[in-house]
Amino acid sequence: MGLFTELKDSISRVTDRLFSEQEPKRIGIYGPPNAGKTTLANRIARDWTGDAIGTESHVPHETRRARRKENVEIERNGKTVTIDIVDTPGVTTKVDYEEFTDEMEEDDAIRRSREATEGVAEAMHWLREDVDGVIYVLDSAEDPITQVNTMLIGIIESRDLPVLIFANKIDLDDSSVKRIEDAFPQHKTIPLSAKEGENMDEVYENIAEYFG
Repeated sequence: MGLFTELKDSISRVTDRLFSEQEPKRIGIYGPPNAGKTTLANRIARDWTGDAIGTESHVPHETRRARRKENVEIERNGKTVTIDIVDTPGVTTKVDYEEFTDEMEEDDAIRRSREATEGVAEAMHWLREDVDGVIYVLDSAEDPITQVNTMLIGIIESRDLPVLIFANKIDLDDSSVKRIEDAFPQHKTIPLSAKEGENMDEVYENIAEYFG
């Protein structure tokens, strides 16, 4: 009976391991506000599932709750990976309601800032507990050396999570991919324009290879 029980337990462990390896990897899309995270999430989701994930906007903190698109299968160069995309709110050290007063009434701006602050906390929870890898999106027209970027990259590295840095908005005249490469030379940087769909083949090749 003891041998039978041990054999049964051994088979159960192997089966559990096989099924767990087949589960989609949760890939969090992180970065500062207005870097183009939701635009990228929508581009990936539409290309591989036909559906969008969330609303895109030029107003900061349009995404104030993490949104998830499950079972997105990406195939490139004979490699296939199935991922759950987690589009997270932009992370910042401070959310000021006055950022939004040009776009909305003061009461709405205050509510939006409160929701955005809660969204930052949720994004940090996902990063510390619930993602298997990270796509870190930066606006290539902005200075990448900020307190938020340094902090988030540090947390990602401390968790030993695989990370790809995407230098977004290369369609802008003042874009500088090299500035991002120089800021974080320890990680691979892929240039793209999520809005225009530029260089998405390289994006998908790296996702399939890196997270597969």
